[in-house]
Amino acid sequence: QVQLAESGGGLVQVGGSLRLSCAASGFTLGYYAIGWFRQAPGKDREGVSCISGSGGKNYYADSVKGRFAISRDNAKNTVYLQMNSLKPEDTAIYYCAAMPAVGRLGERWSRQYEYNYWGQGTQVTVSS
Repeated sequence: QVQLAESGGGLVQVGGSLRLSCAASGFTLGYYAIGWFRQAPGKDREGVSCISGSGGKNYYADSVKGRFAISRDNAKNTVYLQMNSLKPEDTAIYYCAAMPAVGRLGERWSRQYEYNYWGQGTQVTVSS
């Protein structure tokens, strides 16, 4: 069964850090691009970051560049999102998603309809 499961969310103060995990089962992460998306209260879901299936290209939204870092551990079939210097506007439910692609994605990385599988989400709250 194909599944994605997020973990690592929680409550953190402004300027703090969290590391989110996206664990896959039923398929091999190495053959998929993995994206992170988030949805804040009253707002549309937006792309945050993506790592290519080959692991050779990372993508970031302008709002998180220099603060967030995406990585993968294929041996553990897991993708991580390291979030540093957190701001109140980072408060959202964070989702990971899988796209069956191994090459470069360009602007495709942030298009939600490109992803076949989605996790249930994990809540990140940054206090002000």
